[in-house]
Amino acid sequence: MSNDTKRLSRLTAILTQLQTKRLLTATELAKKFSVSIRTIYRDMKALEQANIPIITEEGKGYTLMEGYRIPPVMFTESEANALITAEQLVLKNKDSSFVKEYTAAINKIKSVLQYGTKDKANLLANRIVFRNNAENNQTSNYLSALQLALTNYKLTKISYHAIEKDEKTSRIVEPFAVYNTQENWLLIAFCRLRKEYRAFRLDRIQTLEILEEQFEPHPISLQEYFEICKQKSTPTPLT
Repeated sequence: MSNDTKRLSRLTAILTQLQTKRLLTATELAKKFSVSIRTIYRDMKALEQANIPIITEEGKGYTLMEGYRIPPVMFTESEANALITAEQLVLKNKDSSFVKEYTAAINKIKSVLQYGTKDKANLLANRIVFRNNAENNQTSNYLSALQLALTNYKLTKISYHAIEKDEKTSRIVEPFAVYNTQENWLLIAFCRLRKEYRAFRLDRIQTLEILEEQFEPHPISLQEYFEICKQKSTPTPLT
């Protein structure tokens, strides 16, 4: 591959990265593409000269002007296969709202696949199988709503059934993170009833209401949260 072809490929990839993330530093881009920071500076200047609306935030990095979109990218066959494999796994997910939103998203992605790649992707979809534990057929329908509450810092009111204690409670929580244990989705949230972080199984949430009131962003990261749990020498507590 010639140097010009390599650079064109890199410039296209940089644009895709900029559209994927809100802010990228020259150091991050240099590391990702295995080039020097000086090369990234030259690449960004080339993109600006091509009338790509790149905004440089001093001391922070690069971002695309709000509202700017590049044409749909083309997927390689391997990339399409990865998406199809992920789709089959998602279709077996325990949260119906997540399945619905992902299906809508993947259909948009499939629409930009070339015909040959699309045919192969459909063939692969019929040849991949994921099995769930047949003994656990409980489902939930709150993941999509909780993701919105989490990213918009909205207080959330839930009625929750703690099966171990056979206890039903109504709580106001501050959504912090969600994670999957293959069998279930769990919400990590600061519970205003218990005055501490708790984990809630989504399939045990009986009703959910996202409130208009916002809460302050949590002062710790997810990694710090897990470190705190580790220091307590106990697994993440189910409330």
